[in-house]
Amino acid sequence: MALPTSTHKKILIVEDEKDILQLVKLYLEKEGFRTVSAMTGTEGLRQVKAEHPDLVILDLMLPELDGLEVCKRIRLNQETTLLPILMLTAKAEESDTVIGLELGADDYVTKPFSPKALVARVKALLRRLDRHANSPQTQYQYGPLTVDLSRHEVKLKGEEVTLTAKEFGLLEHLLRNVGRVLTRDVLLSAVWGYDYYGTTRTVDVHVRRLKQKLPILDDAIVSIKSLGYKLRETDLPA
Repeated sequence: MALPTSTHKKILIVEDEKDILQLVKLYLEKEGFRTVSAMTGTEGLRQVKAEHPDLVILDLMLPELDGLEVCKRIRLNQETTLLPILMLTAKAEESDTVIGLELGADDYVTKPFSPKALVARVKALLRRLDRHANSPQTQYQYGPLTVDLSRHEVKLKGEEVTLTAKEFGLLEHLLRNVGRVLTRDVLLSAVWGYDYYGTTRTVDVHVRRLKQKLPILDDAIVSIKSLGYKLRETDLPA
C-alpha cells in the first residue's frame, strides 16, 4: 500500500518574506511534509538541483531572479521540466500570473492566502501526480497523437512532446471525454483537483499552451462560447 502523500514528499518554498516563509513551512510540516527553503531566486534554483524536491512553492517577487525567470529555467531544464510549481502572487500581479502559467506554472495562490488552503492545493496537485504514477497502463490515440498515462508520455508522430503536469492532466481529461462539452468549472475541478474559487482564465491559458505544443489540437479543441471546451471526434490517420 502506498504511503500517504505527505509522509514522503519534499516541498521547496522559495519566498523572501520571512513571516510568510515560516508560516507556510509550519503548516506543511504539521501535515507531515518535509520542507527546504530559499529566499532568493538564485538560491531557489540551487536548491532545486541539490534537494530534488517533489514540488516547488514559488513567490513571484524575489530578489536576484524573479519567480517568472526561476519558473522558466526550471521548465527549460530537462531534469526538472515536469517538476510541479505552485506560484504565490499578489492580486496586483494578475498579468504576471498569466505569464507564469504560460511559462509552465501548474497552479497559483493569491496573497493574502489561508495557509490551510495552500496546503490543500499542494496535496491536490501531488495526489493527481500520484494517481498518474500508480494508474494501470492506459493509452489514448488521437490521430498521430499518442498518450501513455502510466509513463506520463505524449508523442506526436512518434516524437515525444514534454508537457507540464497540468497540461498533461488537461489533455487526459479532454481525451477521456472526446465530443463532450466540458465547462471551465468542470475542467478546473477535474484537473486542478479542488473546489476552485476565482478566475477560470487558468483553463484558457493552459488550453492555449496545449495548442502551441501540439499543433494538431489547434482546430481540434473547440471553444464553446460562455461555456468551455470540447475535443472534436477525429478521423485523422494515426
